[in-house]
Amino acid sequence: MLIKSMLLTAASLALFATPALAEDYLGGAVKSVDIGGQMVLTDANGMTLYIFDKDGPGVTNCYDNCAVNWPPLMADASATADGDFSIVERTDGNAMWAYKGWPLYYWKDDVAAGDISGDGVGGVWHLAIE
Repeated sequence: MLIKSMLLTAASLALFATPALAEDYLGGAVKSVDIGGQMVLTDANGMTLYIFDKDGPGVTNCYDNCAVNWPPLMADASATADGDFSIVERTDGNAMWAYKGWPLYYWKDDVAAGDISGDGVGGVWHLAIE
């Protein structure tokens, strides 16, 4: 009886001690991950996603050299909106993902999962926060 009671207690404690898991979106293509105490959007590989102050809901203004430095999170031709995730049509004929209307980008200088070196660049680039 004592062993059964100890097992039940341990199982109950484990439920409360389990850290929050990353939440998956778009079939796992985008995740919400705790980075520095903030729930930040990343791709499936943990690469951080960013938003750009010069965009508007449903509109991207990052082309040419901007898009080289800040590659868009591209959407394939069969992609469809899902919850807070929508698709933004680019003027180059391609499509990219947006979160709550704001287009999503990578930063060229982030090299490993969890890097956030793009946050605050030029005062106009920010982490995509859930």
